[in-house]
Amino acid sequence: MIAVKELLNIFRFLLLWPVSLIYGTIVSIRNFCYENKIFKSKEFEIPIISIGNISVGGTGKTPHTEFLLNMLQDEFSVAVLSRGYKRKTKGFRLVETSDNHFLSGDEPLQIKRKYPQAAVAVCESRTKGVEKLLDLYPDLNVIILDDAFQHRKITPGLSILLNNYHHPIAKDYLIPLGMLRETRAASHRAHIVIYSKCPPNLKPIERRIMSKEIDIRPFQHLFFSTLEYLSLKPVFDNTINTLNIESLKDFNVLALSGIARSKSYADFLIDNCKSVKHLRFSDHHNFTKKDIAQIELEFKKIHDKKIIIVTEKDAIRLNSIDLFSEEIKKYVYCIPIEVKLLCSDDEKKHFDKQIFSYVRNNKRYSKLYKDSY
Repeated sequence: MIAVKELLNIFRFLLLWPVSLIYGTIVSIRNFCYENKIFKSKEFEIPIISIGNISVGGTGKTPHTEFLLNMLQDEFSVAVLSRGYKRKTKGFRLVETSDNHFLSGDEPLQIKRKYPQAAVAVCESRTKGVEKLLDLYPDLNVIILDDAFQHRKITPGLSILLNNYHHPIAKDYLIPLGMLRETRAASHRAHIVIYSKCPPNLKPIERRIMSKEIDIRPFQHLFFSTLEYLSLKPVFDNTINTLNIESLKDFNVLALSGIARSKSYADFLIDNCKSVKHLRFSDHHNFTKKDIAQIELEFKKIHDKKIIIVTEKDAIRLNSIDLFSEEIKKYVYCIPIEVKLLCSDDEKKHFDKQIFSYVRNNKRYSKLYKDSY
């Protein structure tokens, strides 16, 4: 059986490797054209922080975008610009808290509802999106580009690359053989590299190994982050109390996930709940009546003390369609997450200094700062 599996893997490699080679050649030519100014890349005076990855989904871009927004919002006027993946609208759109995910996309809407004071916008063209934001908000201090590492039409002043601890760049291959959208060498465009979704007890020797694997350059800075799971919130009924993490040990859980990589989420629930049945859906999945019927059927099979737990992103989409029966709604909770850097106090100060110094020293922000005095 093992021999058959190994033969299938070899056959798959031989079949897909030429396609990956062709894809990699095209991507490398594109990058060469940008690096040698054959293709134009626009620079803006306003500080622009790009956050993204070179693999297909699952690195935690949205929680890291929220992490940066939370850092900067007290001192600066911050905007977030996203593509708005899988929305039904076109062109530039300011995201409102009253939107549904069909209008703005699930991730931008999640950010807007958590940070209503921030300007959150979606636009297929990041260049046009930035220009429109500057027209609408002339006192804007900084723009965070969500999921924009491959978007070379804008040159960000600060670029952050995320690398999933469970699916590291160094051990992956180009599409379609693997999940990489660019070659590993593309990681050298980043100013900051963050290994995301690390275990909270990451050992020093693991850090050294991972640092060597990704081949950090002298001008780059490497950090490690983990996800912290917070008290659960009701998705449909705000009159219901939140549930703290400690109480999960008493519950039998039906877990739903429509995200790119759900390992961290599933592992956390397995470690903290009495029992877990996990229903997986594709990333950004639009739940249908059939899906909800299946979920309710599976939930009714669970006995004793039970709840349904969904991710924050899934909660946005489920709330928009509102297909759950009234009987089930009171059992549906989402589990918020926050990013935490795994570093010493000095390393955290260094990270903060790099972010804040970039924004403060930018000439547009400096002008606005001087004009206010």
